Amino acid sequence: MSDHPVLDEAVRDLLAAVVAALDLPLPAVDEAAERAHHRLLELRALDVRVVLDVLTRSRHPQAVAESAADIRYRTAGWPVDYAPFVLREEEGAA
Repeated sequence: MSDHPVLDEAVRDLLAAVVAALDLPLPAVDEAAERAHHRLLELRALDVRVVLDVLTRSRHPQAVAESAADIRYRTAGWPVDYAPFVLREEEGAA
């Protein structure tokens, strides 16, 4: 028997939505890209915090699944809009 708790599918889906929202590509080595990355991370983190706060107050049986969907919906509204970091070796390997 494992010491790890068993998480149901809805909780795993919620955690995957949180990771997807906050897992942004590194910005290019450029001040504007770095600022855009920081701002995007702030916006997405705020959205995740709001959804999780609402979830903690909910008694609805589908609240976890709906929270995962809400995070994905909000994340889609904040797409990556900056140049991601690319290693020089990768630039010529395409």
